[in-house]
Amino acid sequence: MRTLSAITEHACTDSAVRRVDLDVGDRVVVTTRNSVYSIWVLDGDQFAVSGGWFDRQGLSPARVKINGCTYGHSVIRHDVVAGRGLFLEFGNNVLTTRIQSVQVVRTPESTVCH
Repeated sequence: MRTLSAITEHACTDSAVRRVDLDVGDRVVVTTRNSVYSIWVLDGDQFAVSGGWFDRQGLSPARVKINGCTYGHSVIRHDVVAGRGLFLEFGNNVLTTRIQSVQVVRTPESTVCH
């Protein structure tokens, strides 16, 4: 069982991917214990998600919100899209298994010349 002090220490030292650090078009690849999810950042707080549960239900790509990440219980970090060791919770209340790795693929800068 995780204590409050352990959760606080992890929150201060983790390398989680935060919402504010993502731009529209960025992709976050999340590998959990059981699945791989590809998450594309859309406008607002919407994401297009493929893989894992969404593939198994025939819903990919699904347009959903991300509630945040939990430590396995009721403590949720709303500012985090994904972080190693956490559990990702989607807006439709699907909760992933523990996240093993996270990779951010940035959208290339515009090549339009002015």
